Amino acid sequence: MVSSAQRLSLLNDEPVDSAGGDLLGAGRAARQLADLLIASRSATPFTLAVDAGWGMGKSSLMRLVDAELTTAPEVHTVWYNAWTSTGADALEGLIKSVLMRFDRRLLRRALHRVSEQRAVLRVLRALATVAAGPLGAAGLVDELWSSLSVNSQARNEMRDAIRDLAQEWAETAAYSPRRMLVVFIDDLDRCPEETVLAVCEAVKVYLDVPGLAFVIGCDRSAMGPSGLLRDLSPAGATFMEKIFQTSYRIPVADGQGVREYIRWCARTAGIEQLLDEPLVDLLAERSARNPRRIKRLVNGFVLEATLNPMWADHPPEAVLRTLLIQYFYADFYRMMTSPPGADGGDVIADFCTYRRVRTLLRTSATVSDEERPVVEAFLAQRDVPRNLTDPYAVLERLERELPTVFPDMVTDPAFNSLLDGLLDLPRSENLVRRLREGAPALVAAPGREQPDVGAGAIPDARTGTVVRRTAGFPGVDPQAPLVGRTILWVDDRPENNTSLAAWFRREGATVEIAVDSGAADAAIAARMPSLIISDIARGTDDRAGFAHVAALRRERRYTGPVVFFAGRVTPARQDTARELGALGVAADADELIRLIRGAFAGPSAPPVPPSAARPR
Repeated sequence: MVSSAQRLSLLNDEPVDSAGGDLLGAGRAARQLADLLIASRSATPFTLAVDAGWGMGKSSLMRLVDAELTTAPEVHTVWYNAWTSTGADALEGLIKSVLMRFDRRLLRRALHRVSEQRAVLRVLRALATVAAGPLGAAGLVDELWSSLSVNSQARNEMRDAIRDLAQEWAETAAYSPRRMLVVFIDDLDRCPEETVLAVCEAVKVYLDVPGLAFVIGCDRSAMGPSGLLRDLSPAGATFMEKIFQTSYRIPVADGQGVREYIRWCARTAGIEQLLDEPLVDLLAERSARNPRRIKRLVNGFVLEATLNPMWADHPPEAVLRTLLIQYFYADFYRMMTSPPGADGGDVIADFCTYRRVRTLLRTSATVSDEERPVVEAFLAQRDVPRNLTDPYAVLERLERELPTVFPDMVTDPAFNSLLDGLLDLPRSENLVRRLREGAPALVAAPGREQPDVGAGAIPDARTGTVVRRTAGFPGVDPQAPLVGRTILWVDDRPENNTSLAAWFRREGATVEIAVDSGAADAAIAARMPSLIISDIARGTDDRAGFAHVAALRRERRYTGPVVFFAGRVTPARQDTARELGALGVAADADELIRLIRGAFAGPSAPPVPPSAARPR
């Protein structure tokens, strides 16, 4: 735990707005973009997209461009955050934000012109507003908007009215060179489709006038036909393509720059002494060099180390290394924090032994008498033939019985350094035991880290934690495929699945629990389930679930969809599941839900082989 002498602090997530805060070298690009905008003022109107993924610095770059533009003669700027508007309000909000930048005398003149074309009642209202004198720009803009948006005919005239107003503002004889208004629109890719289209309509239909340039921050890939705007018609897709004349894709920061940024974050948060070079390298590469992701990880550590009493007996480095394993190696973290009795045993011990055995089999022509017992015991536990004359064949057979992530992780220097560093810390065995008894929810893993996803959570039955729902899993829907379905869940430790079973019930399914094959057979005889979820290992029988489903298939007592839910996914288990006609083997809640929803999404369940293979 962090001592009282240590001062840790959280990092803010505000965009950079000055050169002094630019740690990743965006200033040079900002200066060049600002110069390009200034040089292109005679080419207005045009739209430039600042394109990058979530957390990659779009807002910071735009703020720096804004700061550069403040030094240019007769270049004015306005900011509009699309995320703060909803639907049609975005159209009004953006147009009003632009109108607010024009001089009051020009707004009054525009209001006079509009009033000449309106009904008597509206004329009197407009003239009264003008005569009021002290009315501020906001009041004038409101009246002008009311006049221009009263009906469809008035809206048809809106673009011409705004064009006249912008031209008068930009080309007044007193100003040389001509004025330009740069409109920054941020967070467009966080908005719902209705808001995106309203903003684009304002930009292309009503504000596409000389003197105005738009800089829009968005992830264009997220707004494509396969993303946010997936339901667009062909005409709508063509319209979207016309919005952006050009794009600047923010490049990923170079490795050295990201490492310096990580060190700055560590110094600012007070954890610099905990980050050695291997950990800095790990953060740089495994975070995809994403500044926001790095900040969130650092903040997650600060909160855990400061507030979670679980870490009271462990040094801060233990918190950091555990958090990094969870964040960057989520599958391994899930296995190492599986509750006692869950399928698979001690994954850390298994991985370390596998690493040792793999080295022996790959580097030694023959295994020494001293090492042979270690190798043979590990092979025997997994029913791997112990003929060591062909060590590569033995290794290949062994890896089929181990978690699918092991072969990649054993060749990952960053992971091995991270794990070894954790195991070398004082009381590491006690820490791992406590994690298995009740793993803390640290931070969302990268794959789950989707910004601004709808509310809701999926409980992870194997770790006892609740994780954010990933994109693609909607909330409870009366028309959802689970409504009215009966799920039979066979597991000798049903307490491990309580929260996830409750979640399925909230989705509209009936969930029946069976603790062994006999209870499952009775449940099937009483009421045919829509789907079976089965564990694989029970007690001392590490293939009980396979054997039970094989019997059901062979005797044709159940031919519907099956999903195996186990602590570990291995190639051998995946093959056996396929041979039994199962949908697959899931090791976490997200994958389990995906497989089950997929089973009911189509017109019928997947076919079952005529004669299911006997489990090996």
